[in-house]
Amino acid sequence: MSTSTTNDHKIPYLGTRPPRLTTVPAFVDNIGRGWEGRTVPAPVIDGAAASAAAHRDRLRAALPGKLMLVAAGRAPVRVNDTSYDFRADSDFLWLTGAGIEDAYLLVGSDASADTLFMPPPFRPGETGFFSDASHGELWVGPSAGITEWSQALGITVRPVTDLESAISGAGTVLAGRRVPATELAVERSEDLDRVCSDLRRIKDDWEIGQLRYAIDQTVEGFAAVAREIPAAIGARGPVRGERWLQGTFDRYARAVGNGPGYSTIVGSGSHGPILHWVRCDGPIHEDQALLLDMGVEADSGYTADVTRTLPASGTFSADQRRVHDLVEQAHRAGLAQVRPGNTYSNFHFAAMEVIARGLEDWGLLPVSVDEALSPAGQQHRRWLVCGVGHHLGLDVHDCSQSSWETYHGALLEPDMVLTVEPGLYFQAHDLTVPPELRGVGVRLEDDVLVTSEGSEVLSDAVPIDADGLEVWTRARLDKEW
Repeated sequence: MSTSTTNDHKIPYLGTRPPRLTTVPAFVDNIGRGWEGRTVPAPVIDGAAASAAAHRDRLRAALPGKLMLVAAGRAPVRVNDTSYDFRADSDFLWLTGAGIEDAYLLVGSDASADTLFMPPPFRPGETGFFSDASHGELWVGPSAGITEWSQALGITVRPVTDLESAISGAGTVLAGRRVPATELAVERSEDLDRVCSDLRRIKDDWEIGQLRYAIDQTVEGFAAVAREIPAAIGARGPVRGERWLQGTFDRYARAVGNGPGYSTIVGSGSHGPILHWVRCDGPIHEDQALLLDMGVEADSGYTADVTRTLPASGTFSADQRRVHDLVEQAHRAGLAQVRPGNTYSNFHFAAMEVIARGLEDWGLLPVSVDEALSPAGQQHRRWLVCGVGHHLGLDVHDCSQSSWETYHGALLEPDMVLTVEPGLYFQAHDLTVPPELRGVGVRLEDDVLVTSEGSEVLSDAVPIDADGLEVWTRARLDKEW
């Protein structure tokens, strides 16, 4: 044995190469003994398993006689050996009610054949217990195993190492977009992705309940952010005001759910017109309008998506109010078109017409309203280049694999949930608008349930009119202006 001396103390083996612990029998033997056995229940939300079972039946009815494989996916690498937080693929969540990294669901021709394949956690006595940072319980904590997941989900669960043999010789297996087709004997199927997307347009009662929860918590998150506006305005040194508010909402979302459903947008002043301003590295001044696009994702994966534009001081300027009033008119016109039997695109055209006519009144539209609204025109879209709504559910932009005919060209049906979100975005460097409008961005976004009689705005606890927003904001500010 070699020794070295450091600070008059002899340290054995200093300067030599430490061994790999998996190759040291004495260590492996020692760490494998003396652990109290623990059983951890699978983290499945009440009602999720039953909802998922019904979803699998709907999928079977849409693609009868097919074997279908859907993957949960894996957390992407952030840098080197660290990863982003894992969030399961939405089709997998919809069909299982659970998010299990590196897991696969095989949907059989009948319910008894449905099987979940997952990597079991490594427990004391297994080498992976201390050597596998993804599934070793010494690294990730006690975890539910195959038995616990099977009991919670009500389906057969097997180790993921059994997957290849299970599908070998089973005939054609249709694979979803997350399945690595090069590693398994499966057939990539756009039909499977499309059908799942189409089916997810109609929510069941449990899903609507999850969305209500996410939206209600988002409203509370807006209130938490509004209370922090004075602190963000008064931020000094390296503190960035927009990021202070972004962090406020993200912290709240993680406390009451899985986290934010998408990257939180906090755009103050000239950042408001930037459609996806997630950088949030700017200051906040009290004379600015503050565009907040935020949504809590529930533990089930269902997310809200709400936008309001608040006056940082509690009072809009005349120009901010003028823009906000026009967006509000467009928003109300869009909401009025959300009802069963109307084409999905109706609310888009209704909102766009209001925007185009308002821009014409302001002298900004270079052509007639009719020409602008025509497919060959669209000049008004310079200041509203994005769409004005989308389906909402497990994805913030839900059902994105559907075709035009089953999405934008389809009729609205009860139990669809969608957003309506017109806006006006006058970039700070846009020389086609008068100086007083440059740097003003306003968006209003509500989450709307289509009902048998019409629609229900699920996010209406936050006002949409300028007067109401001023009162709502001032009631939450910690400081009198």
